[in-house]
Amino acid sequence: MLRSLLDVRHLPDLLLLAAVLLVQAAGAGSLLWGPAAARSMRLRWSVVLGLLTSWSVLILGFLLRFNRVSRHFSDWWPNWGSGLALIWAFLSVLLVAALVISRWGLRVRPEHSAARRRFLRTTRAALLCTPVAVTGYGVFIQRFDLSLREQDLKFPDLPKDLDGLRIVQLTDIHLSPFLSERELARAVDMANEARAHLALVTGDLITARRDPLDTCLRQLSRLRADAGVFGCMGNHEIYTNTEEYVEGHGARVGHHYLRQRAESLKFGQSALNLAGVDYQRMREPYLVGAERMVAPAAFNILLSHNPDVFPVAARQGYQLTIAGHTHGGQVRVEILRQDLNIARFFTPYVDGLYRQGEAAIFVSRGIGTIGLPARLGAPPEVSLLRLCRT
Repeated sequence: MLRSLLDVRHLPDLLLLAAVLLVQAAGAGSLLWGPAAARSMRLRWSVVLGLLTSWSVLILGFLLRFNRVSRHFSDWWPNWGSGLALIWAFLSVLLVAALVISRWGLRVRPEHSAARRRFLRTTRAALLCTPVAVTGYGVFIQRFDLSLREQDLKFPDLPKDLDGLRIVQLTDIHLSPFLSERELARAVDMANEARAHLALVTGDLITARRDPLDTCLRQLSRLRADAGVFGCMGNHEIYTNTEEYVEGHGARVGHHYLRQRAESLKFGQSALNLAGVDYQRMREPYLVGAERMVAPAAFNILLSHNPDVFPVAARQGYQLTIAGHTHGGQVRVEILRQDLNIARFFTPYVDGLYRQGEAAIFVSRGIGTIGLPARLGAPPEVSLLRLCRT
């Protein structure tokens, strides 16, 4: 178990867990040093007991990510248990922040007028309620706020017969207890209603091995597009060891998962070269050998689950890269015009369209969630891309 904890893949989760535990300890310390706790031994013990209970929940939620622990629990625990633990971690951090602001920034002093004291107490109450409202909105409302996002992609040298080509993209589905088959069916229907020339599925169909992969594949088999349905593999296909299964099932329903290979598609007199790669591990060289899939006489599109390969793809000659993986940051906060989200620690390409010279990448926010079953500032989407000549 210790070796698993030290696995680099789990290091971000471990650091996040440590940070949340420290924040909760700081919040408990603030309460213990407050005037109310000083007057009541029972309150002090309640704070300590609450802190220890919270730590136990968070540590268990983290350990449930490992089979050595989760196999001792029913299937409910690894999914809902870890999800609820993450919701509590998120909520508790917001509550501690609200507590610190209310205690030090909104302190009621004896010299304040009665009206000012009432205003400060009302503001403090509202501030302490805000974390619950924000968390509830992310979990119960914005997580399900699926929409069709349309994006024009302009290229000066786009072949004439590709002008106006429509591409619909579904990515990061993560079908699990936190995304129902009904929600996925809605996304597939939305994609079909776009009547695209080309449909793409760019990885992460499920999150964990216990998730309903066959159900996900059955819904995706309803995807329709004039020139076909293509896809690439995400990191969770690797984690769940389902790459061959997804590829084989896709082939049986006429879908093409491009694994280090390319297919040439003709639209009128113009050629579109569609290449795909499996998830590119961060600590290894990107797109090794992918330059051999570039077709000089065609417009080249690369399907890559993770977007941080973009600079390499642009150098290799791909005019367009289509990716997902980031969930658009999933939880995004803008402070002083700075977009803060976890995905920015891993890649500068988080959400939408980016350019480097004449090459471009589009990163979709995707449909599902990972870890925290909530979205804030990054609602789920089905993406409809339109190629345009300038």
